[in-house]
Amino acid sequence: MAVALKLSDELVEDAKSYAAAEHRSVPKQIEYWARIGKAVLENPELPLRLIQDTILSREEVKAGLATPYQLG
Repeated sequence: MAVALKLSDELVEDAKSYAAAEHRSVPKQIEYWARIGKAVLENPELPLRLIQDTILSREEVKAGLATPYQLG
């Protein structure tokens, strides 16, 4: 469900450069930051890099880019 939000000009401007570097739209960049922030708050004992890698891995699975690990 899409919802219109009022965001500060400063946040939107900050998001533009990050969005360009990460090949995302500005709204998707802000959504990504929100997801990271939520995950950090829910898991304060985990390092940020682990949280970022976990989110990336989940997206790779959704996109069909992951292969099952074979033990042994």
